[in-house]
Amino acid sequence: MNISLQGKVALVTGASRGIGKAIARQYAAAGAKVMISSRKEDALRAAAKEMTGDVEVFAANAGDVEAGKACVMATLERFGALDILVNNAATNPYMGPTLEIDESRYDKTFQVNLRGPLFWCKAAWEAHMKSHPGVILNIASVGGLRAEGFLGVYNLTKAALIHMTRQLAGELGPTRVVGIAPGLVKTDFAAVLVENFGERLAGQLPTKRLGEPDDIANLALFLASDKASWITGETYVIDGGAGVRSGAI
Repeated sequence: MNISLQGKVALVTGASRGIGKAIARQYAAAGAKVMISSRKEDALRAAAKEMTGDVEVFAANAGDVEAGKACVMATLERFGALDILVNNAATNPYMGPTLEIDESRYDKTFQVNLRGPLFWCKAAWEAHMKSHPGVILNIASVGGLRAEGFLGVYNLTKAALIHMTRQLAGELGPTRVVGIAPGLVKTDFAAVLVENFGERLAGQLPTKRLGEPDDIANLALFLASDKASWITGETYVIDGGAGVRSGAI
């Protein structure tokens, strides 16, 4: 299937590394003009050098509402449109029993993982998508669909993000709102899980390997394209078959 994003403009958060960078790279290669965002400009510029096509950078904290508005406006000023918003940025400052988290790390997790995506959606909607329907793609996690002993708070945010995807799809149509719930992917963000559980988990998967950022980007490319024009409100699990194996991390 030949998938083109020619003529489209995309904004991808958390795009300096990992899944976000892979998504931005594939979008640019498919013809989209892409604004990539994360907290550190130097990391963004390094990532942009790895991409082909028209790629710009805008440093912003994904949990900052005003930064989200500024990034959306910068995208519109640079490219004249905003057709695709990818809420990929996330944080996980705490691992452990849910009730043992402190207020500061709880607040930070929800600020970046849920409050940020909601208000970046609001900024994109009000500035452009309300009158020019587009696509919003939220990167959730399979953790949002199950309980785990040491990722409870992170998974709470991802469960809420999955529901937010469904809720906004009903409110913002014909703008499409879709989600992806990855399993364990080999990224810096998931390094602790990969190092401690990766080899055992990979051996139990039907696919016999962990995910790569491009595995998620392949699906993100399809969902953002016109090939998926009748899909909205759904969040797609992509986990190498973890859902059909016995046992858990």
